[in-house]
Amino acid sequence: MAPGLRERKRRAAMRHIQEVALDLFDERGFQEVSVEQIADAADVSPSSVYRYFGTKEGIVLADDFDALSEADLTSIIDPGDLVGTARTVVARFEPSEDQQDPEANLALRRIRYFFDEPSVRKASYETLANAVERIAPILTTSGGFTASEARVMSSALVFGYFSAVEQWYRNPEGRSITDVLDEVLGTLRRL
Repeated sequence: MAPGLRERKRRAAMRHIQEVALDLFDERGFQEVSVEQIADAADVSPSSVYRYFGTKEGIVLADDFDALSEADLTSIIDPGDLVGTARTVVARFEPSEDQQDPEANLALRRIRYFFDEPSVRKASYETLANAVERIAPILTTSGGFTASEARVMSSALVFGYFSAVEQWYRNPEGRSITDVLDEVLGTLRRL
């Protein structure tokens, strides 16, 4: 289902704030920029920044995965093929080097802060844990797994994805995140 006008405006405002914040972070450094400076540069109130993102780290971490409804998430997750599920998620959110795609460019700009900025990295673990909490019940309901099995599987999927993105970022060899993810998930499969 396509988002309504209000949701499209909210996403556009969030994207604008993210772009402005990343410009400031790139120019001055993450620690040197305040939420108030971001709000001023984006021509919004600081309360709007906090309402959309919660924290300065949240500006970097927010993406379209957060906006997926439970129905959308359920339609993406195939309990019988978690590797395929990971590929589906990557296909939706994988950064590309297509400079014509503003979403992909924004994702590429955000990635380095995930791994190079300690406060963002720390906050990312909470975001990942929240993703596990969203995915595990779906695996239990639609996959017939126990709650414990679903939690382990969703943790492996989510943290495996994060590990793949980090491997891709730290060792750029011209490989796509999908290739690195396949390698990481292959490792998990062997375990």
